[in-house]
Amino acid sequence: MVKGQKIVCINDTFTAFIRALYKQLPVKGVTYTIREVFLGREKIVKGGDSATVGLLLTELTNPPDPFHQGKQELGFSSERFAPLEELPPEEAHAGELIGAGAGQEHPGYWSN
Repeated sequence: MVKGQKIVCINDTFTAFIRALYKQLPVKGVTYTIREVFLGREKIVKGGDSATVGLLLTELTNPPDPFHQGKQELGFSSERFAPLEELPPEEAHAGELIGAGAGQEHPGYWSN
């Protein structure tokens, strides 16, 4: 999962504790856009030491994590989402113009 990628929520089951901490939660079946990808903690309650991939979503904004020293915004585990597409359009096309002869197949992309 990468920044800008469209994903769909596949798990919107949250404990009462999580519902109390967050201002906005994802809803199963709804499409979201990844705003940021970060290394998160497994359990916010205990400040766990095992890492997981966390996501911030463009469509949702939440308060700072009260258990994070840097007060990073509360995010969501990537395991709650499934990708809708492999890469956002700008990422998918970035590799097309790399390497020797780049721009020759697309003459309008480069100017001398």
